[in-house]
Amino acid sequence: MQFGIRLHDAVKAPIEERLKIVKEQGFTCAHVALSKVISENSVAPEALTPGYAMYLKRLFDKNELDCAVLGCYLNLANPDATQLKAIQEKYKANIRFAAHLGAGVVGTETGAPNVEYKFEEACWNEESLQIFIKNLRPVVKYAEQMGVLMAIEPVVRHIVCNPVRARRVLDEIDSPNLRIILDPVNLLESYNYEKQDEIIDEVIELLGKDVAVLHVKDFVIKDGKLISVPVGQGQCHWDRIIPYMKKEKPFMHATLEDTKPDNAVAALHYIMDIYKNA
Repeated sequence: MQFGIRLHDAVKAPIEERLKIVKEQGFTCAHVALSKVISENSVAPEALTPGYAMYLKRLFDKNELDCAVLGCYLNLANPDATQLKAIQEKYKANIRFAAHLGAGVVGTETGAPNVEYKFEEACWNEESLQIFIKNLRPVVKYAEQMGVLMAIEPVVRHIVCNPVRARRVLDEIDSPNLRIILDPVNLLESYNYEKQDEIIDEVIELLGKDVAVLHVKDFVIKDGKLISVPVGQGQCHWDRIIPYMKKEKPFMHATLEDTKPDNAVAALHYIMDIYKNA
């Protein structure tokens, strides 16, 4: 397994320096959210030219790093037609960019049926799921045309909130270019974390074959709320997940989340130890 990190969790510095730093820390890939990492120049859709992508590709190659995920986490269930059109066009710009950058996947979460992108119970109804599928479909078609993989990340408080709904999206769109980013902690909340083994087993059964990238973090329960923390500082059962991934997903990208520069290496060593002993 190739372990990486979100670049916006690394030391705040120009991307040229960040890549060098995360390589020195022992990471072999990175999750890149352009707007969270680059402030020196525009990363608007019109700025995402082939030349810019190839420049970043040279930086990754120089540091012997893969771009595991190009993050484009926007709301594909936005009910405002004008905003939705702009969102879909931004996805297409990122897909074009990913084609020249050589990114593993363009990653996205799955939204909410409001312009604020906030949780409401309507996230979990059938209408919201169908809206998301409808709005994702042309984006995935574009990814097919560009030879790029899209990957959705199920999150318990978004529209694709569990493995069953994620499986439905994959089956209904039925594209080889649509994959899964698995973040097991994002499927847990204060009301279901005690059933995490059942949820993990269901994820592997329903989605395992379509998982392209793993997101690695941990969680604690504090004052009745589930809070994300760096892996190794919480109670996620990674020893239940990693053995399947080690056996079935050789050399898969797995990127750490919610780390800070002073604890990223410890988190990396923790998950690497679990992997070695799996």
